[in-house]
Amino acid sequence: MENILNQYQTVSLNDVKIWFKAGKTSDFPSNGGGCIKYKNKQIAIIKFDRRNEWYACQNLCPHKMEMVLSRGMIGSTDDIPKIACPMHKKTFSLVDGSNLNGDDLKIATYPVKIVEDEVFVGFLE
Repeated sequence: MENILNQYQTVSLNDVKIWFKAGKTSDFPSNGGGCIKYKNKQIAIIKFDRRNEWYACQNLCPHKMEMVLSRGMIGSTDDIPKIACPMHKKTFSLVDGSNLNGDDLKIATYPVKIVEDEVFVGFLE
């Protein structure tokens, strides 16, 4: 299972080499998430309408090793947008992937851009 987790690495906006078209903005639920597959990765796309922002992160929960984060609950802590795993409620920053519960586990995050009505996620390859 560690091999699956090691596939996910945070990508910063400055490092993006490929913008992958994930779908139309209408394909994703308001204030919720959807999942896409990019190569061998499952990526959660979060449409956070209350903040008028979009986020992308690995769909894999690093604690239970289940592909569930796209179904997680979204909110904010100290103005940090977060997602809570629906299985165990551990929360992760949607900005940098850090665990907001103080654990060592974190998630990979990816840049998102909206062009007209299409959603793009940034990857290294």
